[in-house]
Amino acid sequence: MNNSYQRIKDFIFGNLRKQPAPIPDSLIRNEIDSVKKLINQLGLEIFAKFLADKSILQELSNSDWERMEYELETQFDVKMAEGFLIKDTSQINRDPYWWTSKAKQTCDSFYWDRYENYLNNTLNDEVIKTINKDTDVVMDNIEDPSIDTFSRYGMVVGHVQSGKTGNYSALICKAADAGYNFIVVIAGGMNNLRDQTQERLNESFVGQDMGQQVGVGIGNVNRTKLPISLTTKEKDFNKQDADKNAQGLNFDNIKAPILLVIKKNTKTLSNVIGWLEKQYKNQIAKHSMLVIDDESDYASINTKEENDPTKINERIRKLISLFKKSAYVAYTATPYANIFIDHQVGHDELGKDLFPRDFIYALDAPTNYFGARKIFLDPERKNLISIDDYLETFPQKHKKDWYVIGLPESLKDATRHFLLNIAIRYLRGQGSMHNSMLVHASRFTNVHQRLSSLVESYLSQIKREVKSYGKLPDASQQSLLISDIKKTYDIYLSKQEFEWEEVLITLTNLVSNVVVREVHQSTTVPLVYRKDMPTNAIVIGGTSLSRGYTLEGLSISYFLRNTIFYDTLMQMGRWFGYRTGYEDLCKIYLPDLSIESFGQIIEATEDLIDDFKRMSAEQMTPEQFGLAVKYHPDSGLQVTARNKQKNAKDIYFEMKLDGHSKETAWLIKNEEQSKENIELIVSTLKKINIDNKYQNKGKSFLWKNVNKSLILHLLTNFNFYDVNDELGFRTRMPIKFILKYVEDIDSYWDVALYSGEGEEFQVNEFIKINKEKRQLDPKGDHYEVLNRQVSSGSAESIVLEPEIAKSLGSKRKDIRMKMNKPLLMLHLLQNSNEFPVGNSNTFAAFGISFPGGINSGTEKTVKLKINKVYLENINDLIDEDSDD
Repeated sequence: MNNSYQRIKDFIFGNLRKQPAPIPDSLIRNEIDSVKKLINQLGLEIFAKFLADKSILQELSNSDWERMEYELETQFDVKMAEGFLIKDTSQINRDPYWWTSKAKQTCDSFYWDRYENYLNNTLNDEVIKTINKDTDVVMDNIEDPSIDTFSRYGMVVGHVQSGKTGNYSALICKAADAGYNFIVVIAGGMNNLRDQTQERLNESFVGQDMGQQVGVGIGNVNRTKLPISLTTKEKDFNKQDADKNAQGLNFDNIKAPILLVIKKNTKTLSNVIGWLEKQYKNQIAKHSMLVIDDESDYASINTKEENDPTKINERIRKLISLFKKSAYVAYTATPYANIFIDHQVGHDELGKDLFPRDFIYALDAPTNYFGARKIFLDPERKNLISIDDYLETFPQKHKKDWYVIGLPESLKDATRHFLLNIAIRYLRGQGSMHNSMLVHASRFTNVHQRLSSLVESYLSQIKREVKSYGKLPDASQQSLLISDIKKTYDIYLSKQEFEWEEVLITLTNLVSNVVVREVHQSTTVPLVYRKDMPTNAIVIGGTSLSRGYTLEGLSISYFLRNTIFYDTLMQMGRWFGYRTGYEDLCKIYLPDLSIESFGQIIEATEDLIDDFKRMSAEQMTPEQFGLAVKYHPDSGLQVTARNKQKNAKDIYFEMKLDGHSKETAWLIKNEEQSKENIELIVSTLKKINIDNKYQNKGKSFLWKNVNKSLILHLLTNFNFYDVNDELGFRTRMPIKFILKYVEDIDSYWDVALYSGEGEEFQVNEFIKINKEKRQLDPKGDHYEVLNRQVSSGSAESIVLEPEIAKSLGSKRKDIRMKMNKPLLMLHLLQNSNEFPVGNSNTFAAFGISFPGGINSGTEKTVKLKINKVYLENINDLIDEDSDD
């Protein structure tokens, strides 16, 4: 096993951790030089005796040492900003700093101290410091467990695969130090996620697994403080095991904290409730409970009328009602969670719903986080491989009895790519690390099983050929399969540091260890990441691979699923996280439509998080943020569509456009209709110019106080790409709402026509502009403007006085706060890509910027009743969202 690189790197990292932060690059270089010198003096065999693993070391190459220096510099340069808090006004009636100003100074910080020491092995001081501060804020906003009675509800919003488990592990440790003695972690709805969560909490909090010291418990055992886990890595909660694990002690006499990590289903929650009710006939007064609801937007939300709560929601609320002292903290990676909606409801027996009425805390991600923006908004698309050859194999709306007859070439290519990655990571000294490939091509278990068989067959062919010919000097000429592997290497990996021959020989030694694993409710052979050897697995599944489940060492993803729901799509993407030492190898094979969808999600999410930060600065409340989510032009549609009942006759959507901007980023390809749009802009400007004198703004033009009838005329007659998407589920241009806004809001408009750096365009005898250059990517029957951004960053400031515009720069939300009228932004675009000779290279586009922002109230919400046909289309999309 080639783990010499990692062992030496860990040794150097440990030495550097002993130095005071910050660690300069020069110190890292000196430490590496010192270790190299020591190895030269002692030899590898003697030097190995200084390491935890004393097995034989292999010599490192110069490129290994250079890569190690870069990785350590990156690791010690990782930064993580503190999060943002929104809290309810009720804070003035309690001690809002009970933890940081009092309890933290006086309590025995046993659990946090050992977790902090455990984090020192992998994280730098800066990141640990931020985790400490973030969880201190959350602690201040739950409650002092010494108080007689309380019920607190909060939420922590993080990023997908960014370390939320690590954050709530820190919170649990501090809560236990403070005196919370009954801790329930409600993990995902699948066994694999519950098991994984239990394993991590064993390492970060319990310190023990199957009687062996692990994680925080290694070298730090205190029997009197050993948390009692009533669940294990192998078993969810049941009453018999709970009594056994409690060691016959009376609940009231147990001094160590009790931990339960349970699956999010009705039966398990009912078992916990029954076990507690058996011990206590009345409400539990002596003990304080902390509930961590992981992936809280999944299954916890009440989507029925309040007199008939959904079962899981009802069971969670029932559990909370058993304790006089309780704190409920929901964790989610999406601010679209419907949990924001039910902020006023209650129930006589169950108590309050789970809305985080007391606080919401938004975490930032470390700078080394491999996140959505880095992947999907990178103009070079370094990590993305667009595919379109799968539709015959996996039709978009196939049923559960669909029979897969073969593998698309793109999936074979992805498989070969993964095998090469295993070899390259081995050569980089990461041979002891796990490697995973994700295949998420269907929502049906039957299809997963058939697909697994075909992938297994293809992998077996590769194994035979590679083992037979891989070490021959002309292997690619001896075997067609090896020739295919070389083609994959040449396309994607020829620029990395290892030559083809070296990679192939390494793969020959490793290929036998690669396995195929299915992950779903009917799995017979489970996916296991062992501690004593690396797992190299091609993992096939659907929803069971979503929502919190981590695929270790994921470098290749093959992803065909799509859905209208942003939160579901983000959770399906298991490729987010941390990829130290192999980020350049990570690739995602997926269709263009999915790439577009992820790009839209990022923009919508960042818009909401920006609102959240502004609300935090202005000391607004969770209820106000809930309304912002509910009425947001993007997330509001998500929430309403998911909450609706499928047999409902009517459905109403409500949207607040204040402070937002909407643009036609998808442009129609049909030349005749495109020409009509250009003529529409020209004729509309002619009409506007009759009553409104234009102002020159540089080379651009502005008309003030335009009658809304002219705006309505243009919007009504413009040819949109997707006429069936009038609410903007896909295109994010909710034209039906915008038309209603124009009709309902009695306001004059401003209109701007922008000039760019392209060819000249004569609008009329008085107005001449240069077209704006934009990269328009062809997408079947339409063009997409690169990154869906039609206007420039400061386009809206055209309506402001020059001094104000200059002070605000390209802060678009600040500009909208200063605007007093809606702004119609007209654009005549020129494709900056190569364009077919003879085709028109002029495209009409527009954007609308709505004045106001988070403080402009809800009086301008636009409400629409949706017709039955559109409702049925939404139902179809929702049906596609669920797994079999």
